[in-house]
Amino acid sequence: MSQYSLFEIVGPIMIGPSSSHTAGAAKLGYMAKKIIGEPIQKVSFYLHGSFAKTYNGHGTDKALLAGVMGCHPDDERIRDAFQMAQEQKLDYEFIEADLGDVHPNTVKIKMTTLQGEEWEITGSSIGGGKIKIIRINNMDVDFQGEYTTLITYHIDRPGMVATITATLAKYKINIAFMKLFRETKGSKAILILETDEDIEKEAVKEIREYPDVLVAKVIRPI
Repeated sequence: MSQYSLFEIVGPIMIGPSSSHTAGAAKLGYMAKKIIGEPIQKVSFYLHGSFAKTYNGHGTDKALLAGVMGCHPDDERIRDAFQMAQEQKLDYEFIEADLGDVHPNTVKIKMTTLQGEEWEITGSSIGGGKIKIIRINNMDVDFQGEYTTLITYHIDRPGMVATITATLAKYKINIAFMKLFRETKGSKAILILETDEDIEKEAVKEIREYPDVLVAKVIRPI
């Protein structure tokens, strides 16, 4: 007899009709917000596949927009996302696009921060409210945000990974999964570390102070 988890039977706690098109979309928007870590003034959502075909009817547009404004999938303010954006003076648009050979429920989120920095986060809603981030700016990545996650942008130097992981070990933080992505040898790299424990502020502060670390962010699961 097959066994099922409570999540598989009940599904995620959410606002909206669809775990993929609403809950997953809100998570994607929220994850994009956490990755850049800065207030934004403009956002463009490039909708692929079934996202592009049904985003109005399933509330994908409201969920994505609410997500980048910090709403979780169960936040009732998702229904008022357009009004919230107007109140926050957030410029937004939805564009149907072909993003290539990716999951049907995929969106590329292009954001401009208040400081004028531009970011691109691409992710997919893979079912049951679960998501996968597949690209950050011009680098392919792969993580789902189900664990507390440390993301570092650093120069690809010998010993950088060892230095960062040693810092986590110093604070008794166990690494569950680790993935490294880079542009080219010696250029910029992204290190994604998913951990079993929460990551203390002191550990992140120490990692940020390393000369070749450009950015260090912690993303906690929703």
